[in-house]
Amino acid sequence: MFELPRKEDIVNHGIPSTPDDITDIVLKAMNHTEDDRLREILTSLVRHLHAFGREVKLTDEEFMAAINAVTRLGHLTKDRHNETMVMSDALGFSTLVMIMNQDRTDEQISPALLGPFYTRKDPEYPLGTNIARDKPKESDIPLFVSGQVKSRDGQPLANALVEVWQASPEGLYENQDESQPQMNLRGKFRTDENGHYHFRTLRPASYPIPTHGLVGDMLKAQGRHPFRAAHIHFCVSAPGHQTLVTQIFPRDDLFIESDCVFGVTSADLAMDFPLHNDGKAPDPDVQGQYSTLDVDFDLSPGASRLPESPIGS
Repeated sequence: MFELPRKEDIVNHGIPSTPDDITDIVLKAMNHTEDDRLREILTSLVRHLHAFGREVKLTDEEFMAAINAVTRLGHLTKDRHNETMVMSDALGFSTLVMIMNQDRTDEQISPALLGPFYTRKDPEYPLGTNIARDKPKESDIPLFVSGQVKSRDGQPLANALVEVWQASPEGLYENQDESQPQMNLRGKFRTDENGHYHFRTLRPASYPIPTHGLVGDMLKAQGRHPFRAAHIHFCVSAPGHQTLVTQIFPRDDLFIESDCVFGVTSADLAMDFPLHNDGKAPDPDVQGQYSTLDVDFDLSPGASRLPESPIGS
């Protein structure tokens, strides 16, 4: 049994008679929210949500379809797949929030989406390690990535953490594909005393996002393709500096300007991944074609915080 509130503690909100009345009454009911920021967010949410319903004149059937869609998002979200995050990405909302919260100059490399497959559990490797743990296929192209992590004023950052993750050339992350070794194409590295890092992986390929659920249904209804431009995810952090989450894309990728989650947030993230066949690969076991990527990261001053993982494992 719950305890009834005292009569003097009850705030009367009134009884609505028009669609506009209900908005004002709900806002009045929320007016005693103690947390100022929570009150600000929920008040704005109610205003915009109610305005949306009035603008499109939402029917009862459409309302129930929306409720069922939100419920389905929850049911489709599992330890290894976050359908809610994928939906936010596909609606461009994740990119909007990311852009609004960046503190970077025009000269600094741009941030990009975290995406639905980041996890803090990636293993940490010595510099130069090959994070491709699967048996190589004939079509795989080795990729050697190197660069430097610096502060915004150009000072090298030693012992900075560089986290990387990417899909396989077949378009699946290891948490989506049971045939891949655990933690395939994932890893963490620490920069050396001069802020340099380097590692080996595979040249990324374009791939479709998961379309088995509500996001796939939405893209089909909108006549949109489900492909992401090829990319490698980076999360770069150092004490006393804001964490940079970004993605680097091959400049010549087919989907650079039509990425289905609007992940190419700036032209500076599209870079050259030159191909070589000169017998001079950094690792002697690579005799044929290979690719390289040279990318530096500069961090803004501030608190260092790692993002939360959208997946359980």
